[in-house]
Amino acid sequence: MRRTIQTIAMAVGVACASGAFAQCDTIASLCEKNITAAYIPDGQFYRALLREDEVAEFDLTLFGGTTYRVAACSGTSDGNLIFSVYDKEHNLLYSNKDYNNDPYWDLVVANTLDVTVNAELDPGKANSGCAVLLIGFKK
Repeated sequence: MRRTIQTIAMAVGVACASGAFAQCDTIASLCEKNITAAYIPDGQFYRALLREDEVAEFDLTLFGGTTYRVAACSGTSDGNLIFSVYDKEHNLLYSNKDYNNDPYWDLVVANTLDVTVNAELDPGKANSGCAVLLIGFKK
């Protein structure tokens, strides 16, 4: 009996995880509209399932002489996800919170730098969901 309960619990867990990642795929497809034809996607997947006040961190290297677009989405409408970009010393370079949670930001990188992008749900708009970041560089 115990083995049956464990098997059922595992099956439910796998089904829930599959549904959550399917949700992330849907959000990523919707978010792609922010990476316009002028940008080439970097091909990486930046996704995290968030609840309440959790924060996802994504580490990136941005190369000098390049213009990047960072697109961030959660849910089916824009403005649910707050993202902030920090340098190695944790100095804030940008936060969309200062711009009504805009879904993307274009940045010109003069010199190569390592950054951390933090993503969190706007507590006034969502209490759980999938955070998706897409990065593109200008052609």
